[in-house]
Amino acid sequence: MQKKADGQNYAPVGKFEPVCPAGAFRVAVIGLDHGHIFGMCNGLLEAGATLVSVYDPDPQKVEGFLAAFEGVVAAESEQAIYDDESIQMIACASVPIIRGDVAVKSMEAGKDFFGDKPPCANMAQLDAIKATVAKTEQKFFVYFSERLHVEASVYAQQLINDGAIGKVIQVMGFGPHRLNAPTRPAWFFDKAQYGGILVDIGCHQIEQIINYAGAKDATITHSRIANYNNKDHENFDDYGDAMVLCDNGVTGYFKVDWFTPAGLGAWGDGRTIITGTDGYIEIRKYINLATDGNGDHVFYANHTGEYHYNASGICGFPFFGKMIRDCLDRTQTAMTQESIYKPIELAIIAQNQALDVSK
Repeated sequence: MQKKADGQNYAPVGKFEPVCPAGAFRVAVIGLDHGHIFGMCNGLLEAGATLVSVYDPDPQKVEGFLAAFEGVVAAESEQAIYDDESIQMIACASVPIIRGDVAVKSMEAGKDFFGDKPPCANMAQLDAIKATVAKTEQKFFVYFSERLHVEASVYAQQLINDGAIGKVIQVMGFGPHRLNAPTRPAWFFDKAQYGGILVDIGCHQIEQIINYAGAKDATITHSRIANYNNKDHENFDDYGDAMVLCDNGVTGYFKVDWFTPAGLGAWGDGRTIITGTDGYIEIRKYINLATDGNGDHVFYANHTGEYHYNASGICGFPFFGKMIRDCLDRTQTAMTQESIYKPIELAIIAQNQALDVSK
């Protein structure tokens, strides 16, 4: 069910590579406010998870979800999912301000948690999540799809690991999105509910910068937000950017916006440029402008030549299998807990200290 036209419903399809027997890892879903839940569930199913039940207060959303995933049943209530001792993980794509509360309730109920990004909307919620992880020893994961669920991004990481461009010294990320304003719910335009643009879609970019840099920590040296073209929604950002300095000296910059033009054949021309001491990589994730309507393009050059690969079907999405095994084995192979906290923490800091250039 891969869809390109609308980022709200982008659900990549990868290889079926189960890492556990059928029924060994049971997942329920709470919250269907963002279409990313389809991609999250696709990835889990391909890695061997069993999707059991779903709850959302909107029956129409539940009906659509049940039509997409066979064998799933509608839970009578959110609490019924928390009370089901057979469920090992709860996946959530509710309104961002709600996700943090669902994460805490899930872990307190003895379930690991897999949330859409951003997993919360403010620092108080993040602090509550950290405290709950420490208290319960449950696992907390976030769907940073732009790196974890794009094969070009996975392939670029392999190139970096193989030393194709030497030591990484700078990472730039560009995350434009299509607004589709008439289809968006009211919460989408309320900063208190979605966190602001640097929290909502900026956390994607920070996560990529830190990981491609091979860093463990970073600081935000400068950040900006604006509402250039949506003055009818006073509490909305349609543009944001920031500069990042990693603890290993790698510098980063990213730009996010809601200005994808109607004529583009994808919901956003997402790109990442990674500079190394011996070459550079450009990832064109969703489209190769005016050339190829498909995504997953990786371009790179180093001392041996120039290269272009379409990474689709090359490396799959190993994150999901590693995440499941981490839950079953209580290990940290997919991502460390701190590396999951850090991008959203920095995104909230960037949003809070951002200069609003439209005022």
